[in-house]
Amino acid sequence: MSVITPETVTACYHCGNDCEEERYTIDYKQFCCHGCKEVYTILSKSGLNNYYCYNDRPGANRAKKDLQLDYLLEPSIIKDLVEYSDDDVTIVTFYIPHIHCSSCIWLLEQLNRLNPAIYYNRVDFLRKQVNIRFSNKDIDLKGVVELLDTIGYEPLISLQDVIKKQAFSRKDDLVRKIAVAGFCFGNVMLLSFPEYLGFSEHDTSFKYFFGWLNLVFTLPVTFYSGWGYMQAAYTTLKNKVLTIDFPLALGIAVLFIRSWIEIATNTGAGFVDTLCGLIFFLLIGKFVQRKTYYHLSFERDYRSFFPVAVQVIEENSERHVPLADLQVGQRIRVRHQEIIPADAILLKGDAKVDFSFVTGESVPVNKTLGEVIYAGGRQMGGAIELEVVKPVSQSYLTRLWNNEAFSRSQDDRIETFSQKVSKYFTVVLLIVAVGSFAYWAPTDMHRAIASLTAVLIIACPCALALSTPFTMSAALGIFDRNLFYLKNAAVVEQIAAIDTLVFDKTGTISIAGGSNVELVGELSVEEKDAVSAVCANSSHPLSQLICQHLGSASRDTHVTVYNEISGRGIAAKANGISIKLGSAKFVLAADSNAVADNGSLVHVIINSKYRGYFTIRHQYREGMFEMRKLREQYQLYLLSGDHNHERGNLSSVFGDENAMHFEQSPQDKLNFIEGLQQKGQKVMMLGDGLNDAGALKQADAGVAVTDNVNNFSPGSDAILDGRSLNKLPAFLKFSKDALHVIYGSFCISFLYNLIGLSFAVTGRLSPVIAAILMPVSTVTIISFTSIATHLAAKKRKLL
Repeated sequence: MSVITPETVTACYHCGNDCEEERYTIDYKQFCCHGCKEVYTILSKSGLNNYYCYNDRPGANRAKKDLQLDYLLEPSIIKDLVEYSDDDVTIVTFYIPHIHCSSCIWLLEQLNRLNPAIYYNRVDFLRKQVNIRFSNKDIDLKGVVELLDTIGYEPLISLQDVIKKQAFSRKDDLVRKIAVAGFCFGNVMLLSFPEYLGFSEHDTSFKYFFGWLNLVFTLPVTFYSGWGYMQAAYTTLKNKVLTIDFPLALGIAVLFIRSWIEIATNTGAGFVDTLCGLIFFLLIGKFVQRKTYYHLSFERDYRSFFPVAVQVIEENSERHVPLADLQVGQRIRVRHQEIIPADAILLKGDAKVDFSFVTGESVPVNKTLGEVIYAGGRQMGGAIELEVVKPVSQSYLTRLWNNEAFSRSQDDRIETFSQKVSKYFTVVLLIVAVGSFAYWAPTDMHRAIASLTAVLIIACPCALALSTPFTMSAALGIFDRNLFYLKNAAVVEQIAAIDTLVFDKTGTISIAGGSNVELVGELSVEEKDAVSAVCANSSHPLSQLICQHLGSASRDTHVTVYNEISGRGIAAKANGISIKLGSAKFVLAADSNAVADNGSLVHVIINSKYRGYFTIRHQYREGMFEMRKLREQYQLYLLSGDHNHERGNLSSVFGDENAMHFEQSPQDKLNFIEGLQQKGQKVMMLGDGLNDAGALKQADAGVAVTDNVNNFSPGSDAILDGRSLNKLPAFLKFSKDALHVIYGSFCISFLYNLIGLSFAVTGRLSPVIAAILMPVSTVTIISFTSIATHLAAKKRKLL
């Protein structure tokens, strides 16, 4: 191995990152860090070089991390994490965020070649999970995690992993039902084909035999595959609500009964093919609707944010304790980048805590010894020691999340177009059916019954039931391509109805931790040291950023005079140097807002002489300032937990100062959304942290903005990758386009129904006409929705 100074930027053979600072070379291949090189070495020695054949540079960056995995030796934690364990075998499933390509699947399924103690492992690519079965006698749980980490696939183990009940998704046998319906439908079509062409007089025995075979196929299709529609119709009727399930169930029942009567009495061929085809296509539509994004979790809470265990200091040694067992009075150690798990007093160390995810405050906050630090903050810096003052169940973060307002159910907030139409459709259908029966009954009872059943059969809203799922499926697929992930199809309609947009700031429209500080002017080393010492005494975010930029002051620097005027600036003296820094109005007595083109200014006077200013610019996401165009159609608001030092900069987007609200608590945000809704406004909330969780839940459409969709984000209706925030105007327009496509597909399906009804009301509907109309209308709807949705996406430049 040799380390050489890079002359040109080269991509790492393992992870693809640029080898900027130094590169490691082995086998004429170059790596960005020692970790990536080690992974390659391990795979090469194990004969697993095929890993690199499936994709170019498939691995994740392997920069060295200080993993603390001893907690995986604690029996109580192991018991909660594993799915099964006996004297010989343990089965466990891990969530691995780094799974992203076919190479990952291939390598993870070769674990047994790296360690024979692994018996079996299978990867669920969509869920980014790997299920592992291993020998207890030859390797333990910690060893399995270390093995995964060694090859670059460190599992993400959070508190939610030990709360299994939330992890289980609803399971049913939809695929099996589709398979049964499809098998029966195919066979029925085959057996019905002679009926379509007409039997000769010599073949009547076959006609009778084929008819009974068809009836046998209707039993599993109706009472297994289609039974769910019967149950749904019964439930909705019981709740005195008319949905599209009722005419569907009615159509299925009539098709089944009439087919059995006609074939059993040898008076007709029945509508068995129509019945089987109807249920098969309906189930396909349901599958398409349900298939979307099950791999993303839209229902997450603070447990996904918290670790499984915490290090407790006892008698000068550390031991890992499950978070649920953490007691008041225990002394804990929290290291760099770790979450503070419970409200605690700082006993030792320099605490610089990032609360951006909990409160929205963008700047890490310094804490002094003896100060209480609330749960949920992330320590940035060296290890600190704290004493727990409240159990996890009563900590600030847990109480916040368990607040009734934050956990209320907001399902079915907007009645979908399909639900609205279904009410009227069902009523009209029953009127036409009863009317046709009443018209024919006085003269021809047989024809009256035939017309009644025919209307219920032909008007069965198969195409109506399919138009929404197929349109929404196409729309969701387009949103997916553009990194906007919706919880379900109904969210598209929720977004289309929005007239008000409310943005969080830090992490949503600005990049968390992304601030640039620049000194315009010159300060000597002693002066910088003095300014840093003065700023360290202030909790104002701009002071903290300047302090970070200048670095920590030396221990010999002492602040002897300190006077801070809130919102204006600081006058102080450090090591005999007089310092005045703050707004232009405070420092220069100038009538200025002290705002740069894209940020804030902090002016500096040293010993009564003006020495320049610091410019502090927050990094906003691409296209953020183009959002001002949305004000033509939507009301825009900003709700931030941060200070108001960006007010002037953001006024170009949000306009009226009344549209911007700073230093908002989570409850304030939720109350603000409620206030807008009480005025009749339909609100979309865009946020990223726990402090936005209640507002996201309360809004008519809650959108969690994140830089990594697989990392923790609050429960929401949609997850938007931060890179696509600039496409928000296009997403809003496209959601309206999708709704228009549904309107169009409903019109087409109504047209087919009118054609069918013209045969049905006369009582002359033949099985052939029904068998032709049903699949033709279905194919038309699917084709129309797919083509129209894609054309709309191209118009909005989303394809």
